[in-house]
Amino acid sequence: MTRLTEFPAPTHGVDAVVRALRALGAQWPPGDGVSVFNRVYLTVTERVGRDVHGGGFPDRRAATTLAVLFARRYLVAVRAVQEGERPPACWQPLFQFRRHPGVRPVQFALAGVNAHIGHDLALAVVDTCRTLACEPADLEDEFDRVGELLVALEEQVREELMPGPDLLELADPLTHLVGAWSLERARDAAWSSARCLWALRRLPELGDETAARLDAAVGLVSRCLLTPSR
Repeated sequence: MTRLTEFPAPTHGVDAVVRALRALGAQWPPGDGVSVFNRVYLTVTERVGRDVHGGGFPDRRAATTLAVLFARRYLVAVRAVQEGERPPACWQPLFQFRRHPGVRPVQFALAGVNAHIGHDLALAVVDTCRTLACEPADLEDEFDRVGELLVALEEQVREELMPGPDLLELADPLTHLVGAWSLERARDAAWSSARCLWALRRLPELGDETAARLDAAVGLVSRCLLTPSR
């Protein structure tokens, strides 16, 4: 079974994550749905790395730990699929539909972002609190800064990957579909989920059940985002 410890550790820094994402991207054709998300995530991670090195985060160690443990969740999902295992439910739709000809690049990108933010980010906050022996409130500034970078990127993704004006009529249902999802709302929900999971850490059975239901719910949203538009 794939283990989180097989991937970059916080002590390796964000640069190790960037290298891992670049290596993955080199394995897939550009039109692959997972490759589309990987390019988006690489852009975010490179920006986070620049901000970490440039003093853009209040607590450099906390920001690095959160960024690396966050990335691990995605890398574990990829490795699981490569090894013939089932990835978390939130990631299953993206891997299932990654080559579907009726799904557009913007849908792949947003479905991946939804899985990573809605599920992985909440668990990464908990992972970081355990690693640094801190509370979620101690990470709020770092969480918010990463969220700001993601929200700014979301607009760029929509502009670059949405069909052009000549396809507006054809893409009208797609416009409604991707317009119904908001990264900012997903980020806020992830923060609430993280706080809830942290509060349940002394009730492991209930915590595991809550995490599993979060995984399934986020996966359902990703599946809706990947509804073929043509």
